[in-house]
Amino acid sequence: MTTPVTARDRAKAERSDAILHAAARLFAARGYSGVSLEDIGAAVGVSGPAVYRHFAGKQALLGAILVKVSEDLINGGRQVVESIATADERMHGLIAFHVDFALGNAEVIQVQDRDVAYLTEADRSAVRRLQRAYIELWMDALSSLQLPGDRGTDQDELRLRVQACFGLINSTPHSTRAAVRRHSATAAVLGAMADAALRATT
Repeated sequence: MTTPVTARDRAKAERSDAILHAAARLFAARGYSGVSLEDIGAAVGVSGPAVYRHFAGKQALLGAILVKVSEDLINGGRQVVESIATADERMHGLIAFHVDFALGNAEVIQVQDRDVAYLTEADRSAVRRLQRAYIELWMDALSSLQLPGDRGTDQDELRLRVQACFGLINSTPHSTRAAVRRHSATAAVLGAMADAALRATT
């Protein structure tokens, strides 16, 4: 039997989400080492010690942010793959998903790129495992396309192309203003560039 969700449960979940979003924003702006629990608490209107009611500490907060973003990527990517039948459309779907994710989660991507070293070993292992699964999902999709020569079966080259594509897309949050990221043309340009990078000939 499912336990009913109470108003108190909902309020706690909402406060936890608010803390996560505030922490991601502050980590992106100042770096992990430049942010205190008091800073995070103040951003959501609570004291620093009150954050402990939701998370064990600043490192646990960082782990929750980066594990969740990795889970969201692999789960979203799998949904795309499972819902699209043809190879080209599947690849386009993955590109569109990742572009949309990167543009909508710029702060979290900045934190992921810069502050992974501050994770606990357990959280770092979880993030790496999820990231490997996401890369392999893309490699499988890319291997189904018509690439020049036998490159569709060369695992090292597939991995290189996928990681280069991620670098192209994920660099946008570091180099553009929020207004540019929200512009409809930005996603289209990034998507076209990512597709060209994946299929590039040498």
